[in-house]
Amino acid sequence: MDVGEVRVADDGDFERLRKLTDEHDGWKVEYEKRDTKVWTKGTEQTQFKMIKLHTVYEDVSPSLLFDVLMDPLYRKKWDVHMLDSYDIGCLNPNNDVGYYAVRSPPPLRNRDFVLQRSWLETGKEILIINHSVFHQSVPPKKGFIRATSYLTGIVVRPSGRSGCSLSYVTQCDPKGALPAWFVNKLTKIFAPKMVKKLHKACLGYATWKASHQPGLKPWLHPDQVILPKLDVSSCVSVGQQDTADENLDESLLQEQEGSDFCELDNA
Repeated sequence: MDVGEVRVADDGDFERLRKLTDEHDGWKVEYEKRDTKVWTKGTEQTQFKMIKLHTVYEDVSPSLLFDVLMDPLYRKKWDVHMLDSYDIGCLNPNNDVGYYAVRSPPPLRNRDFVLQRSWLETGKEILIINHSVFHQSVPPKKGFIRATSYLTGIVVRPSGRSGCSLSYVTQCDPKGALPAWFVNKLTKIFAPKMVKKLHKACLGYATWKASHQPGLKPWLHPDQVILPKLDVSSCVSVGQQDTADENLDESLLQEQEGSDFCELDNA
């Protein structure tokens, strides 16, 4: 799907995600340690490279990982990089639109997104994709740069007796000009640390969920979805996404002491 396009995801959209995660021609390995591997690849849409990650969790089932990725209340507990997140509306039980704000390491400006998220569970794999859209209720905010996700996706598959594999790919334009140290840390520090953070979150989910609406899983049970039906006419761009901050040059900013992604884990 193109940026700004709001519709129910189809088989072609999910097949595109599969190809991006499974085919490695033209990708450069940036990090490789044990079961985790990170690649990058240049694109025509933006100077910011595509990033791809693959890892294996031997003690996490596909269904558990899916729950952790989809549970909005639990994500606020484990995702320290998330500043804000809320749903706006849905097209159907498997396609929704929401807002997501992410913390950047100082002195960089924080970024935010308006995203359509779509997911599919086939019995053999779980696929989640999102891309940037517009919504009149969420104009650009002061203090944030409105970034663009051309496509960000996750593929979860069974691995071994009781584990799973996680493949993640993102083609994103954070807008502005970013310093080289940030891009380097994103692939060599942030991505591997998020693998560990997500694994820890999976191991703690059952205990947490037992005391936080244990029967509520609308991503599995369509009858539990209470989001309002999305008014597609509210998703038409009226120029509100164009701001001066999109061209902000942060490329010469020096990394601040204590601004490492490791520090954000204590935020």
